Formats: sequence, C-alpha cells, structure tokens
Amino acid sequence: MLAVATENAVNSPNRKYTLQCTRNIGIAAHIDAGKTTTTERILFYTGLIHRMGDVDDGNTVTDWMEQERERGITITSAATTCYWTPRAEPGCAKLFEGVPHRINIIDTPGHVDFTAEVERSMRVLDGAVAVFCGVAGVQPQSETVWRQATKYRVPRVAFVNKMDRTGANFENAVAEMRQKLGAYAYPVQIPIGREDQFRGVVDVVNLRAYLYDPEDEMGMRYDVTDVPAELQEAATRARAELVDAVANKDDEVAALVIEDKPVDALTLKRAIRRLTCQIEFVPVLCGSAFKKRGVQPLIDAVVDYLPSPLDIPPPTGVNADHPEEIVEVPVRDDAKFCALAFKLWSDPFVGKLVFFRVYSGQIKKGEIIYNPRTRKRERVNRVMMIQADKRLDVDAVYAGDIAALVGLKNITTGDTLCSEDFPILLEPPTFPEPVISMAIEPKTKADRDKLGESLARLAEEDPTFRCFTNEETGQLIIAGMGELHLEIIRDRLLREFKVEATAGAPQIAYRETVTRAAEGVGKFIRQSGGRGQYGHAVITLAPNERGKGIEIENKIVGGVIPKEYIPAVIAGLQEAIAGGVLAGYPMVDLKIAIVDGTYHEVDSSELAFKMAGIFALKDAAKKANPILLEPIMKVECTTPEEYQGDILGDLNRRRGKIVSIEAKNNATSIHAHVPLAEMFGYATAIRSLSKGRAAYSMEPYSFEPVPAQVAAAILDSAKPKAARA
Repeated sequence: MLAVATENAVNSPNRKYTLQCTRNIGIAAHIDAGKTTTTERILFYTGLIHRMGDVDDGNTVTDWMEQERERGITITSAATTCYWTPRAEPGCAKLFEGVPHRINIIDTPGHVDFTAEVERSMRVLDGAVAVFCGVAGVQPQSETVWRQATKYRVPRVAFVNKMDRTGANFENAVAEMRQKLGAYAYPVQIPIGREDQFRGVVDVVNLRAYLYDPEDEMGMRYDVTDVPAELQEAATRARAELVDAVANKDDEVAALVIEDKPVDALTLKRAIRRLTCQIEFVPVLCGSAFKKRGVQPLIDAVVDYLPSPLDIPPPTGVNADHPEEIVEVPVRDDAKFCALAFKLWSDPFVGKLVFFRVYSGQIKKGEIIYNPRTRKRERVNRVMMIQADKRLDVDAVYAGDIAALVGLKNITTGDTLCSEDFPILLEPPTFPEPVISMAIEPKTKADRDKLGESLARLAEEDPTFRCFTNEETGQLIIAGMGELHLEIIRDRLLREFKVEATAGAPQIAYRETVTRAAEGVGKFIRQSGGRGQYGHAVITLAPNERGKGIEIENKIVGGVIPKEYIPAVIAGLQEAIAGGVLAGYPMVDLKIAIVDGTYHEVDSSELAFKMAGIFALKDAAKKANPILLEPIMKVECTTPEEYQGDILGDLNRRRGKIVSIEAKNNATSIHAHVPLAEMFGYATAIRSLSKGRAAYSMEPYSFEPVPAQVAAAILDSAKPKAARA
C-alpha cells in the first residue's frame, strides 16, 4: 500500500504515462554516424510515422529546416515524442514487458559548428544513445559529445551503427570506446555476420538471436531463435565477460558469482540498469539503422537500461533570494513548479517558442510562472508539445515533460521558470566562445532597418552566435563557431527574415597574453581650476597557466588606496584587458595584483582610479612582452592511402602539426593541430587533393602563440588606416 500511495503522490492522476514510464533521451554522435537515420527508424517502429524518410532524400522528420534537408546534416536539435511497449518474445526476459512507455527524443547535430545544440540538450536529458560508426569507431566529435554527456552526468547506452558497411568492426569500436573515452563499455549484443552478410544480432543477456528477414525491406519481420551454432562459443564468452564486468561493480551479481550460482537474465538486466543509471556502465548494442536491422532491440534497451526522471539524483539549484542556500528539487507532480528553459526558437507562425524541461510540479494554461533572474511574473497563454516542426496545444504539462511555451518576454537560454513561492535558480548550460567572425553589411536601406532586429533574434536563439559593432571601424560584426555556422546564419537571414546581406572575409578571434612578469604604474591627474581628479595605482602583472583565465588580487595594505576605490581599479583593469594592448584583442591568462598607490583626500574619485587601473595595465603589459595567441583546431582527416602524402604536405603548408597517423580499414586517419586561420576553404582543398574521396572534421583545441612573422602581418593589418598613413 505504501508504494501505491507514494506513486500516486509522485504522479498526477491526469497524466497518461507515469514518471516511471517516461524516458527523456538524446541521440548524439559524430557527424554522419547515423543519428538522424536512427531517430527516423525509431519513430517508424514506434508508430509515430508511417513512412520512413532518408537523410539523402531530405524527408526525415527531425531534419525539418530547409538548410538541413539541402545539406543532409542536422543543424538544430529537434524534439519529438514516441510511444513503445516492449513485447513478449520467446526466451527473452525484459524488465518492462507489456508496459507502455513514452520516450521523448532529442536528435542533436554532429557538426562541431553546432555544438551548442548538443550542450543545451545534454543539460536537460536523463539519458543518451551515443551512436558510433561501425567502420570509423570513435571519431573526434564522438569524444566531444561524450565529454558533454559526462559533464552533465547523463547515463548512456552505445549503439554501433553501420554494421552492414565494408570495413565494419564491432570489436574495434568497443575497444576504442574503452581506450579513447575511458568508458566501462561491454556488449549486451554481438552482430550476426558483418558487412554485406550482416543479418541480425545476438542478445548476450538472454542468449537469443534476432534474425531479420532479408526479403523484408522495412525491417518489420524478424525471428527470435536460438543462437546460431557458429556463434554459440562467441556468445557464451561475451556473456561470461559481461557477467564478470557487472560483478566487479554490482554487489548482487558479485554475490552470485562468488557462490558459483547462475546469474539469470532478469537479475543481470536489473544490475546493468542500476550501473547504467549510476554512470558506471555503458551497455553496447549494434545494428544498421539504414538497413533497418537492430533498431527494435535498441528501443527495448532504451526502456530497459536508461533512467526515468526518478532513477537519477534529483536536480539541485540555489535559492534565488539566498544564493548560499542549496535547494533540492523534488521530482513529483504534486510539488511546486520548477523548469529550465533550454532553447529559444523563432517560429514564423506562433512567434517566439521557449523550449523547457519540467523538473517538478505541473503548469496549466492561464497559470502564472515566475522568472527569478528578472524577478518578473508572466501568464502562460499557450503550452505545446513538440513533434519536430509540428506543434500540439495541450492544457497542462507535468514533471519530466519536455514542452514549449509561447509569448514569454525577457527570457534567455538557461533561465529557470518556477512558482513565485519557490524561487530557485537551476544551473544553466554553458557554451563555448565564438572562434570566427566576419563583417556583414545590408544590401539596401530597407535591409539595413531589418538587419539589426533579425540578428538580435538569431543571437537570442543561439548562445554561440554574437553580433556587435566594431567601435573603430563602425562595421557590424557577426561571430560564431565556424564557417558553416555563419553561412547558415546568412542563409536564415535571407529565407526567414527576408534580409539580403553581404559578408566580408572571416576574421579570427585572436587573443593576447604576456610572457613575463612586469610592474605597471597608472596615474590619472587632472586640474581644472576647481576640484581635480587624482588616481594612482601600481600593479604587478604575470602570465597565468594556459586556460586558467584572469586572476586579480588586491594586495593593498595600510589603506594607501581606500577600500571604496578598489572596485574602480579592478573595473579599469578589466576594461583594459578586454581592449588588449597589441591589436585590440581580449587578453587571457593573466595574474594581476594591485600592490600600491596613493590618493588625494579631495580630488580622488572612482573615475580617476578606474583610469589609473587602465593606464597601469597598459604600462605593465607593454613591459611584459605581450604576444598574440591564435585558435588551434584539432583536425582529423580520413583519406585513402594513395592521397596520404598530398594531404600531409598540405597540412604542413597550413602550419599544421601532425600528431598521429593511423591505418584503418584500407584508409589512413591523420590527426593534426592546425591554426584556424589556415583552415578557411579547406573543404574544397581536401576534395581537390583526393578527388572527393577524403573527409575531415575539426573542433577547437587550444590557443597557441602566433609565429613572429605571421603576428607582424596581423598587427599591421589591425592598425587603423590613419596610423599607417
């Protein structure tokens, strides 16, 4: 009776699917590993759609933007909901057999330019399916999305896709997960056949085989049978390894192993589920989404192994009125409302959509929600459930739901929405800084009036996109994560906002830093007949460890600068840091200490000490051997062996540093670190060098000093024209 009472309290009687039967999952992977195709197959087999689309044909559900369909890539994360009831199959134990489940899915982009979409999706998900290419194994962006999932403590199952492709190697993919990702990954399935002979999977837990009908192009017909004789030994060995791996971390299975008792399938599944929810284990499955094999067992695995909102630690935030107080959010429908807005989107039909994840309580149309960041209340006029680009109006949403609101004002990505008597701030997602920028100009006067507003709306949607005016040149600058990112922004300006604009050459987001310690003195003295201005500050400046950022310390003793003027000195230092000393780029990785100064009882002011801080920083930086830093990209090129020499030579010409070269299935994988400035137009270059047969991917790696000769050219071009004349 107690369990029933607890469940009734957690779940509202109005909700069709309980929290226990809800899964919020993301599909994440490297570009072209098959995320969108896998999602499309899941939607078909769960009955949400009645005809499967293909990425190449541009007719998938989750790639609904015109730009996505034209390019065959995912640009924006798309949310959709489907329903699945694990069915009884001969000899197969399932944890939730016959129990209907609702699965909320977010299909995320794989291209590094749109990494923010993965970041914010991971922040609100309870579990993820990490898709890997059976041929390429763990690729660079696979590592990035894995790190993002680890950062937000998201449990995962792994799906090794493309097992039908030439060169597919399931064992290699699992080995790379352990080696490159540090994952405690073990197969719960092994493939039956490989490459063009791939015809199904063996369920290692139940020791049963799923054999697909080669005549059935839809992948609907399969037989659940005994393991084929040629795979009996491999399947038995895989199960023994799986049991040992689980026993190492789970007490219940360990006790059975120590007592030399058999571990039945349900006991093993429950243990795998516990460990997966605790992020201590990664079950690995395999299949071919394109050939429609192995997808139904993957959906069963999502239900069996990935957590419901109740299976993970409850979210925590800080009290908005008392930030030192940590608050736990109870995951239940009868609690006070709390949700996180993780995405904004401009819809041409309904206006601004706010995507949000409900963590506790429920919200209905007409009710009031509170934004603790702005301290404002707003009425909820429309609540929608999302099916990719389709919207379904609903009366209420409950804990664990992912939905959208229409018409909220003054809201940004990462805002908490809650009840006014439960003011809490949940941790927002974090986003990388833009690495590339370019000047943009409207073509006509009519476009000029609309350009600023359109860019502001795009920047509101995308936290990694910035637009600002360069004070020296007066140009409007847009900044983002890569060439493709900015190209999509310009395309959306034209198609969605009907604004035509021309763009200048891309500009690199350089940084400045210093290489040695120095002391700087800043004095600001003005006399104008009446009360003057007097500020005097002395600082020490030293390089900080790479990546540690700016550290400012107040070492003033004896009141030589009064306490009330210290914040003004710090503000001056920060302003000077933002403006740089060499070419106007922000400075990074500095240790600054305010050590001395003087003041005047009458003439000193906050403005004077702020100016003193600016002068002191500039004085110290000029003595501390300032240098330029440039963004370095981690680049992986995959090429047939005959083009390896040409591509290596081209990377060397681009100031690239070759890190490693690996042979993989008749192809060569080259890993290099290359300055972003040298990577413009590389897509065209690598195609030309390899007759279209090579591919590459890149992601931000670090900032490194610019070589002297290159730095001289950059500094020369950064000087104002008047100064050069």
